[in-house]
Amino acid sequence: MSDGETAGCAAGVPDRIPATAAAVGARLGRHHPVLWFLLSALSGAVTFFVWLCGIFSGGLDVGETCALRGQTYDDAYRSEHWREPSRFFPLHDKCNASYDLVPVWVNPALVLFSLVAVGSLLAACWTTFVRVRRFWRTRRTAR
Repeated sequence: MSDGETAGCAAGVPDRIPATAAAVGARLGRHHPVLWFLLSALSGAVTFFVWLCGIFSGGLDVGETCALRGQTYDDAYRSEHWREPSRFFPLHDKCNASYDLVPVWVNPALVLFSLVAVGSLLAACWTTFVRVRRFWRTRRTAR
């Protein structure tokens, strides 16, 4: 230990500050509602960005994007399936019947991150309920 570290420890300053999520989780406890809520918010944000990636994968001019990717733009197919590009889920923006401009990983990622967001939000609600119930029980028995 150097003199600076010894002086810092003697003054009550920790010699290293934990900055990892595991360290924060260890301080708060594994079942803390804040951690579940943070996980829910993070996976919700990732879901939104994946959805934006899927929505804008076709570009502004779909015909030009199809040509850039070496695919033929089938106007008859697009006019017959005109609702597909404007759907919220599942995301599709097809050049023709066999080629989709939306990457293959987008729709499964949307499902996965949405499930994680909802599940962790439910876990945050449950752990909050359990903590409040324990608080009121200990308060009631302390009287």
